[in-house]
Amino acid sequence: MKQIIDFVPLLLFFITYKIEPTTVEIAGFSLGVGGIFSATAVLIASSVVIYGVLFVHQRRLEKNQWLTLAACLLFGGLTLALHSETILKWKAPVLNWLFALAFFASHFFGDRPLIQRMMGHAVRLPAAQWSQLNVAWILFFLVCGFANLFVAFVYPAIWVDFKVFGSLGLTLLFMAGQALYLVRHMQPEPEES
Repeated sequence: MKQIIDFVPLLLFFITYKIEPTTVEIAGFSLGVGGIFSATAVLIASSVVIYGVLFVHQRRLEKNQWLTLAACLLFGGLTLALHSETILKWKAPVLNWLFALAFFASHFFGDRPLIQRMMGHAVRLPAAQWSQLNVAWILFFLVCGFANLFVAFVYPAIWVDFKVFGSLGLTLLFMAGQALYLVRHMQPEPEES
């Protein structure tokens, strides 16, 4: 459910981006709709609303949600302020690489890899498998970051499509692979006597 909620601002960004750019008059004000800059404004606004509602409802946000919101505000805000879509194109790669760095750093800081801290309450694995799974997440985020960067600057015409559907496809494919890995290595719960 969390992934679906996190996907809503991106979906609204995509829909707004695909609207043919036009100017709309509202109460005497001209408002541009469609294209990258109005889509960026929708991304920022929807992220603030969605994460704001989550924060009010749950009384907290997860670290990755804070990081996603901060990256959206920083890169989106700079995109609008400097009127440069290049800045927004760096958001996904930088965010993915920060997640990769967090998973990597967890091998050296703390008592368990980050993926074990996230999933250890639901899944039992031997320590070696947690470490391998953590490395898989590092590689996944690195690949996603480079893929987003490559498409954004080599194939800019399909960048937004890839950002939404390509990234989603990569994530679903990775999650399916992770599920197969987990099924093969899960340890049974100890029996109570």
